[in-house]
Amino acid sequence: MADESKARRPLGVFGVFSLAALLGLAQTNATKEQEAGGSGVHVLPVQGNVYMLTGAGGNIALQTGKDGLVLVDTGLAENADQTLAAIRTVSKDPIRFIINTDADRDHVGGNVAISNVASTIADKNFTADIAGSSVMPGAKIVAHLAVLNRMSSKDGDRPATPGAGWPSDEYSTKEKKLFLNGEAVVLYHEPAAHTDGDSIVFFRRSDVISVGDLFDVDRYPVVDLQRGGSIQGIISGLNHIIELAVPADKQEGGTYIIPGHGRLCDQADIVEYQTMLTIVRDRIQDMIGRGMTLDQVKQAKPTFDYDVHYGQTSGPWTTEMFIEAVYKSLGKK
Repeated sequence: MADESKARRPLGVFGVFSLAALLGLAQTNATKEQEAGGSGVHVLPVQGNVYMLTGAGGNIALQTGKDGLVLVDTGLAENADQTLAAIRTVSKDPIRFIINTDADRDHVGGNVAISNVASTIADKNFTADIAGSSVMPGAKIVAHLAVLNRMSSKDGDRPATPGAGWPSDEYSTKEKKLFLNGEAVVLYHEPAAHTDGDSIVFFRRSDVISVGDLFDVDRYPVVDLQRGGSIQGIISGLNHIIELAVPADKQEGGTYIIPGHGRLCDQADIVEYQTMLTIVRDRIQDMIGRGMTLDQVKQAKPTFDYDVHYGQTSGPWTTEMFIEAVYKSLGKK
């Protein structure tokens, strides 16, 4: 039943596409996959000079332009060759920047392999005449300071990441502003959300936001309590995305959202997800206020009416794990 219901869900941003456009898009993606050697990494043009790559682990955003290629996240390490092959179906230009939205291995795993074939312009004025600039091997990796702290040391059950994959340009403020390939690229830190080091990345001229693991189209968000996450931080991050995004006609299109996993979305999808999380949070908060234990809350099934869309009974993140994380997050002093 769950699978059938998920299959009937609205297509969101794709509802405004004609059938011919959808078929053309599918043909384009199939051609790119074939050119990439039949890899499982797919390329989807979003808008402006931003593309979305799926199948590498977490979703990847790719920005192209005269300054070189910019990636938001790099997927799993074992998929790095396929990711690179897919990138080369879009552009042969050098990879200059990698931006990481968090420290999870499905977002930073490809950092080392991709940085090994990348190069950075050393001059302070990055957009200066590249022919006369100093070029250094490796990509400039940008992330919040908390991501560097977790990647550079043993983090619970996760070993330290090889040094070549560490962020080399960290920030610890509310935001970090770059100007790459003719547009402003703004990183916003979303504190205590999925983890304590989450960033969302806004390509302002292209009007595309890559949001990492704050949003997953088909499952409840991972509230990583051990690494500083909280349900309230995730809802606050979603509110921020809603504020930044501007919908087009009938709430479809406009600003496009690249989620950490799943299909391309728009503001309406974020609003629906934020509303669901707010309702679930309030239900569990009310149960905590009435003195219910964790087991009692689980038995009460506070997510029951949403499980058909977002629930998981097996795998690395189940519905029960989500309920427990929300309960403990709200129960903290």
